[in-house]
Amino acid sequence: MEKIALNGNVRQNLSKSSKTQLRNSARVPGVLYAKGIEPITVDVAASAINSLVFTTKTHLINLVLDNQKEFDCVLKDYQFDPVTDKVIHFDLLGIVAGQKIEIDIPIQFLGTPTGVREGGQLQEFMHKLTILCLPNQIPEHIEINIGNLKIGSSIHVADLKIENAEILHAEDSVIVGVVPPKVVKEAEPGAEAPKEPEIIGKGKEKSEEE
Repeated sequence: MEKIALNGNVRQNLSKSSKTQLRNSARVPGVLYAKGIEPITVDVAASAINSLVFTTKTHLINLVLDNQKEFDCVLKDYQFDPVTDKVIHFDLLGIVAGQKIEIDIPIQFLGTPTGVREGGQLQEFMHKLTILCLPNQIPEHIEINIGNLKIGSSIHVADLKIENAEILHAEDSVIVGVVPPKVVKEAEPGAEAPKEPEIIGKGKEKSEEE
């Protein structure tokens, strides 16, 4: 897995106005959580965190702070502005070699299902899988071949096996499936069309003689 360098500053001012100033300066506040240390409040360039959020891959991160301290971590969580959809906060989780980590991995669906070619509709119920594995065995993404899916068939968590990782979802959880096409019921031949509602005037019209 690719490791990406992320440069950040340690935040001292934690006020609400300070966060607003950061965001107006194209920087995003966040927190680093790591075993054995107090959480560290940081901020990074918006463009840098966006490249880690808006991607189909998982990355190891080498966080380099302004106090010259470095931490290996992963992106654990992030929040969007409900109006602009911009990233407004993020959480990083420090990793320790030899200790397993719980992490969400993006799913990539491969192929066009047979059922879709026959008129069915593809439904994606999950776009990420939460797994437990060692840091050096974190996959960038999880590939699922859906080419053989027929109408009415689906893929469950129990159908997957990820090398060196444990999937932390119920085995009967549905990941993706193909459902029958929606049928629009046509009117039966000879059926009367619905009558338009009669419009009742508010008052009697005046005659031309009046």
